[in-house]
Amino acid sequence: MPARKKKDDVTSELIHGIKPYTEKKGEEYMNTKQQDHFRSILEAWKKELMDEITRTVHELRDEHENHPDPTDRASQETDMALELRSRDREGKLIKKINEAVARINSGDYGYCESCGVEIGVQRLEARPTAEMCIDCKTLAEIREKQMG
Repeated sequence: MPARKKKDDVTSELIHGIKPYTEKKGEEYMNTKQQDHFRSILEAWKKELMDEITRTVHELRDEHENHPDPTDRASQETDMALELRSRDREGKLIKKINEAVARINSGDYGYCESCGVEIGVQRLEARPTAEMCIDCKTLAEIREKQMG
């Protein structure tokens, strides 16, 4: 029987196949090791998404069956529409991943675009494309709800 993970044992969770970063005491924020770590996460995530898109394209190409039954045809069209919508979202996510990698390359990654404070390694591991610290993101969401 495999050993059970404790609920709070985050360190054993892989992030897109990559071990979480272990910060060392006194370590400089967003040093080369951290940048390489996040670049690896983002590139692995992008590869996963690209593989999914490729799989979908092949499935759609292979699945051009013409069902004589209108219910079967409608079901197939609904499935295809959902799949395409999902791939569209993944395409937008790939764009955000590319932007995050560009921020790593420019030295802006890991800092809030709104207030300039460090976003933090744990938040970035939870959301590698994050552009804002949790406080600014929370305020932005509150404003968005009030406007909407």
